[in-house]
Amino acid sequence: MARVYGGVAASERSAARRQRLLEAGLDLLGTDGWGATTVRAVCVRARLTPRYFYESFADLDALLVAVFDEITDEVAVRVLAAVTPPPGDARATARAAIAAGVEVLTDDPRKARVMFAEAMGSEALATRRRETLRGFAMLVAAQGSAFYGIGDPADRLVQLSATMLVGGLAEAFAAWLDGGVPATREQLIDECAELFVATGEAAVRLARLR
Repeated sequence: MARVYGGVAASERSAARRQRLLEAGLDLLGTDGWGATTVRAVCVRARLTPRYFYESFADLDALLVAVFDEITDEVAVRVLAAVTPPPGDARATARAAIAAGVEVLTDDPRKARVMFAEAMGSEALATRRRETLRGFAMLVAAQGSAFYGIGDPADRLVQLSATMLVGGLAEAFAAWLDGGVPATREQLIDECAELFVATGEAAVRLARLR
């Protein structure tokens, strides 16, 4: 039975402290950057002592990865909600999915900075980013195989196509954030959706010829 202090269970107090540390980590990573995100800075921002930091996280890398995971989990949930049930044809589905992800990352620019800039400065975050892109590629492979009825999501061509699509979207979004792609947010979403579908359908045609 959880111990209770002042009407609040100890486990709830611990969870609340962990969330404060995550919010502080997001704020530091997303504004001051990876180099300024230290255990001490996180604790100061969260108004907690290091004792409570290590209650929730083994080290700074564990916090950084947890912050990154919260963002990618939010993106995944929003994307899946946008395409469940599918909104219609392939273009409508692609646009809904891309728009949902882009909206999460542009409504709070700190999240985009963590995923597309700061993730490259930390080895732990860079590793997690690669793992996350592979996870999204597996999701695209599964969705595409079901939508087009082209068989096993583990098929080499399906996996290769999904990896190119996810990686290409990530790089296009990063370039847009840096000002390298002159487009409004809506133009970015529309044009990425068109390219996503065109590339996916080219892969489907190739798969059916084999």
